[in-house]
Amino acid sequence: MESNFDEQKRLERAKKRVKKIKGFYSHLLVYVVINIMIVIININNLEPGESYFQWKNFITLFFWGLGLAVHGLSVFLPNMILGKNWEERKIKEIMERDKKRWD
Repeated sequence: MESNFDEQKRLERAKKRVKKIKGFYSHLLVYVVINIMIVIININNLEPGESYFQWKNFITLFFWGLGLAVHGLSVFLPNMILGKNWEERKIKEIMERDKKRWD
């Protein structure tokens, strides 16, 4: 039977995970809205006959997109690579190592 302490730990871990995912989706939404506004502004500021496809129009999109990708990887990739229970296993490993050191 699972103790209240274990259940509370799982709940806290789940809340922390949901907060990280929500933060990523908020970041993604802001990225899309701001970059759409930048595209509209850039299109309105074009000279007649000037092409939109210039490097200066894609700087923010590209570098912020890199930051967004890193944010997404930090939120979603650890579970894909390390597994769902990695944190718990690592904590137990460290606690066992410390216990052996102090015994």
